[in-house]
Amino acid sequence: MQKKLAIALSDEDQMVLEQLSRHFRGSLLRYFGRRTKDMADREDMVQEVFVRLIRRGGTSALAHENLSGYVFETASSVLKDRLRKHVTHRVEAHEPFDSDRHSDVDFSPEHVLLGKERLARATAVLLELPERTRVIFVLRRLEGMRFNEIAARLGISVSAVEKHMQRAVTHLMRRIEQE
Repeated sequence: MQKKLAIALSDEDQMVLEQLSRHFRGSLLRYFGRRTKDMADREDMVQEVFVRLIRRGGTSALAHENLSGYVFETASSVLKDRLRKHVTHRVEAHEPFDSDRHSDVDFSPEHVLLGKERLARATAVLLELPERTRVIFVLRRLEGMRFNEIAARLGISVSAVEKHMQRAVTHLMRRIEQE
């Protein structure tokens, strides 16, 4: 099944595309298949090779002296560009949209305002804590550091860190009950 290109093609370019596809689609899919796992990516890269060849010369691309080498040189460039894009856009750090997890999130102005107000109240409650207790709470709960890491960083005992955390949690729970 051949995907339609997103560019307008003349009849001549359409003929070139069909010839390129007939001769090189399978071998390009195998070429990209050895280098990437995602079938959709493979198809996209094959299409990108064909688009580049057509943009560079249309029918003159078919008359290239070493057409196979030219096609695979273009494929190599497409692959390098794709890998460069993955690195610069940090694709692996992105999480795909999951409608089961994300679709019920309410972004209404009222909901956003309530969230901002809750955050402001939580910040105010945290600011009521002594500085060292607040720092320890933030390092533990927001930064995810372990007690022994916090103790080493602040130059205090693990027991002192535990007591500060207990004090912070007790204070926060009392303030939540008051509201």
